[in-house]
Amino acid sequence: MRVGLVLEGGAMRGMYTAGVIDVFLDNEIKVDGIVGVSAGALFGVNYASGQHGRVIRYNKKYCADKRYMGFHSFLTTGNIINCDFAYYEVPLALDPFDDEAFQKSGVDFYAVVTNVETGEAEYIKIENTIRQLEVFRATSAMPFLSEIIEIEGKKYLDGGISDSIPVEKCRELGYDKIIVVLTRPLDYRKKKHSGTPARIKYAGYPKFAEAINSRYARYNEALDKISEMEERGEIFVIRPSRTVNIKRVEKDAEKLQEMYDLGVRDCSDSLLALRAYLNK
Repeated sequence: MRVGLVLEGGAMRGMYTAGVIDVFLDNEIKVDGIVGVSAGALFGVNYASGQHGRVIRYNKKYCADKRYMGFHSFLTTGNIINCDFAYYEVPLALDPFDDEAFQKSGVDFYAVVTNVETGEAEYIKIENTIRQLEVFRATSAMPFLSEIIEIEGKKYLDGGISDSIPVEKCRELGYDKIIVVLTRPLDYRKKKHSGTPARIKYAGYPKFAEAINSRYARYNEALDKISEMEERGEIFVIRPSRTVNIKRVEKDAEKLQEMYDLGVRDCSDSLLALRAYLNK
């Protein structure tokens, strides 16, 4: 039996995911592969490297640091998240990511990115986190607030635009059991917004603009399908039991802790049912 883990994004709502994966590590919940989107990818790698507590630690430490994220970064670099600091200085020097442990884990890891020219999702397998740091930048590069990331001649932005919750991709990869970690409560649905900003901003990339404007419908359809699959016992879903009012670029360390603690509590409460699902 092969177990796959799907990790939704959501910027700093990803602290919920950080809490979940720490509970997994504490309770030796094993998975064979992960498909992560945006913050789900950024934070999910710490499960494979076995670095309990790292996500909440460095985010609380640096969330209010103007070098990390926010308006200052956007004005000075064109990116709401400072790429040099967040994607290089933190994981390579300030709070090192253990790439050796990641590679030895045996966990296959895929990051979802959106091809700006086609508007479609691509799934890049991570073999070496250090050499592929630009993939992590790409999967989490928020439209309107980030520069386009170019990798091997292709242009990418946020993977959540094209495939926010890649359950189908996880099934295609051949996993028998699938655990899905969402970062929104059960009753959440996206609303339709004006398509004009995307069409103006990405006038040179009409397929990407259309992907942004139709995302709400595809996301809601995915949630409906996930609920149906969950009810049939085909997948196991962990989602927030309540709403936490947390910003995408949250600078309040207490809010980050609240979201993380909710992930810990919800996952802990789900452990018996999760083990039953995996053992069935």
